Amino acid sequence: MKLACCSVALFVAVHSFAAEAWWPQFRGPNCSGVSETAHPPTTFGPGTNQLWKVAAPGGMSSPAVWGGRIFLTAFEAGKLEVHCYARKDGRQLWKRAVPAEKLEEFHSTEGSPAASSCATDGQRVVSYFGSFGLVCHDFAGKELWRHPLPLAETAGGFGTGSSPTLAGGLVLLNRDMLKSCSLLAVDLKTGKRAWEAARPDVRQSYGSAIVWKHGGADEVVMSGSLKLKAYDLKSGHERWSLAGMPSFTCTTPVVGDGLLFFAGWAPGKGDSPMPTFEQTAASFDKNKDGAITPDEVKGTPLESFFRAQDLNGDGKITAEDVEGMKAMMSKGENLLVAVRPGGKGDLSASNVAWKQTRGLPYVPSPLYYQGRVYVVKDGGMVSCYDAKSGAPVYQKERLNALGNYYASPVAADGRVIVASLDGKVTVFAAGGDAPKILHQVDFKERIAATPALVENQVYLRTPTALYAFGR
Repeated sequence: MKLACCSVALFVAVHSFAAEAWWPQFRGPNCSGVSETAHPPTTFGPGTNQLWKVAAPGGMSSPAVWGGRIFLTAFEAGKLEVHCYARKDGRQLWKRAVPAEKLEEFHSTEGSPAASSCATDGQRVVSYFGSFGLVCHDFAGKELWRHPLPLAETAGGFGTGSSPTLAGGLVLLNRDMLKSCSLLAVDLKTGKRAWEAARPDVRQSYGSAIVWKHGGADEVVMSGSLKLKAYDLKSGHERWSLAGMPSFTCTTPVVGDGLLFFAGWAPGKGDSPMPTFEQTAASFDKNKDGAITPDEVKGTPLESFFRAQDLNGDGKITAEDVEGMKAMMSKGENLLVAVRPGGKGDLSASNVAWKQTRGLPYVPSPLYYQGRVYVVKDGGMVSCYDAKSGAPVYQKERLNALGNYYASPVAADGRVIVASLDGKVTVFAAGGDAPKILHQVDFKERIAATPALVENQVYLRTPTALYAFGR
């Protein structure tokens, strides 16, 4: 009897270990940012609980992990690549070039043609590049299939940012672009298109799709400009749509406590009104001809965002562009919203459990963890809300780490980890009436990629390196 019990215990232990050794896509399981089994160190950073550090090529994608392997997309020497590393020591196991006839336009500092994270089911690794489409490899680096797509064209030439999600034997991909927005599903085994849902009433978005399971339904939920939408996982048929979202979105929804949570913010409303053309022209219209041209902004912060401001694409910024941008921005609403399950068609206020409008994130996705929803705002401010009621626990509490935030918060073992774009990582305790800071470290280089939490390790990518930290 004891032997049988020991055998069962060993079986459970071995399979529990195997089950927890994965962070399969952007933000891990269902893009949640949460590991229920990981126990990473509280204190870590360069030289502290550092297991290894290896040079990593350019790219802004986050690590995906399964078993003994880590996967990244990369942009190296003008080539798009998929890289595989050993978890044990960071040794590169293989890299594969991805052919692209032409690179998509991308922002020189804030974007990358390798911004999308890989997704894996333990046998296959799926990678997406806006310059190519989808490609799938096995764990040895053998290409299994490819699904080429038209070159991605994004607003202002910023570049793509959404990552593929795996669910129900499908690869789900956000293809919201400057034109012809859609949600694409391809068969994970064959790479053939399963379905594609057109999204004519939304514009460019950068979040990823998630799956919301409730009441026997499997819904694919994805944000977009002005609307949050859900689709049937098997058919791609639109199930519901919720209006009143930001004018464009960078974040990915999360689920918990029987609700779905979305948080998003876009400039131009509330505490961030757009400047008038006259205000902008006072600084940049040097010849006072009523138009701002590329040569007039050369060497200024506006240079790299010129195309995004040139709304009609005529090569100059005028009052017409500014007014058009303001009109577009005015249609959106910045908010954190909790959606009840079971809705169909155009959702009404009765389908919304609660809303909040303070402390909203621009790029980082919200985090549901242990009955609370956390959001991180640029400037290093974190807010926490009760997941069921929406009641504020605390709002806009400073983390003593200023700057913008691109990486999304992640959580495990009662702690939340956030990283600022300028390289400051903060670990604070989940729960409580205020964020209790447990550890802060400065990596002294940008961090745009979201950390991965697997077993007792933290995997973190900077523009030059891939780190592993653990006890």
